[in-house]
Amino acid sequence: MEQRKNQRFDLRLPFEVIGGSAPVSRGETKNVSSCGVLFAADKPVAVGDPIEYLITLPKAKGARISVRLRCIGKVVRGEDEGPQFAATLERYEFVRERV
Repeated sequence: MEQRKNQRFDLRLPFEVIGGSAPVSRGETKNVSSCGVLFAADKPVAVGDPIEYLITLPKAKGARISVRLRCIGKVVRGEDEGPQFAATLERYEFVRERV
């Protein structure tokens, strides 16, 4: 039985780690909630590390601007399988980029 505080949504969106003490890493989200994200990455990230990451949102049909979420959090769980890691989503802002 699911006992999480926040509902998780299975979303496969591209992401990249851009700051914090974590190494540069890329991959895709596996699921997202209002307070955290589970990632499948190309490199492992250490548990406890602060992290800054960008999630690329799907572009609307005919849109000229790409929208990404710039997020700040902390790595709370890691798995060597894949590798995968989970991070909190403590702050975010929308970033619009011209294509």
